[in-house]
Amino acid sequence: MSDTPQSTTPAAAHDAPPPADTPNLHNAHNAVVTGQFGPQASAYLTSANHAQGADLEQLAAIARAHPGAQVLDLGCGAGHVSFFTAPHVARVVAYDLSADMLGVVAGEAAKRGLTNVDTQLGAAESLPFSNASFDLVFSRYSAHHWADVGAALREMRRVLKPGGRVVICDVASTGQPLFDTYLQAVEVLRDTSHVRDYAASEWMTMAAGAGFSVASLTPRTLELDFKTWTTRMRTPAPMQVAIRALQTAMADDVRRHFKIQDDGSFTLDTLTLELVVG
Repeated sequence: MSDTPQSTTPAAAHDAPPPADTPNLHNAHNAVVTGQFGPQASAYLTSANHAQGADLEQLAAIARAHPGAQVLDLGCGAGHVSFFTAPHVARVVAYDLSADMLGVVAGEAAKRGLTNVDTQLGAAESLPFSNASFDLVFSRYSAHHWADVGAALREMRRVLKPGGRVVICDVASTGQPLFDTYLQAVEVLRDTSHVRDYAASEWMTMAAGAGFSVASLTPRTLELDFKTWTTRMRTPAPMQVAIRALQTAMADDVRRHFKIQDDGSFTLDTLTLELVVG
């Protein structure tokens, strides 16, 4: 971890405590996440897949429709959601498990003159904010690392102001068992902090359990260059070999769906889920 300050403003105390087992239950997994992403923080700042996309434009459009909003960028990574939304709102809190990532966010925000971006260290399942603190909660390419998505959704619901919105963008499973098995396998071989890419049906069930309804669901695809994808995560060579062997061995249906190319490059399904209370 870097010696970057964990927060530029004091964290507010909880109005309601998180689930009792959350702080201890997920510590081991959270340590894996920070170990994976801390050393690669700068690589995610310059990653083309993370720095652009129709989903980012969608988040920026939502932010523009809510001038004066308080925004939580949950699992902010290198801060691209924060950078896209900050010009249109009152304040953005970039929140992440990795102090190294937050250091990158703070430095880049300063370079861009975004004085309304603050940083805060912590886990998605236990948010150090008061009830009804944010108008918008955004999360992009983070949820598949969370140990307990249900707990994180309940925390989002707690910190959301009346009339607020949650928008989650992530890689998605089709829900088809064969495709799902392949997807989760290559994800965890590439990155051991991976938990699960959820199907739209799973998201809707988890969202309803946290008191949300779905306002919109937008499917998209994401093209990935194999070399860039594995280099960014420092995937060990034996794991890369295993991924390539799996790609070669899978049924043609899998190869067609994921558009697996001769060099290992492929395409993933993604979704953007917009949630409201009720």
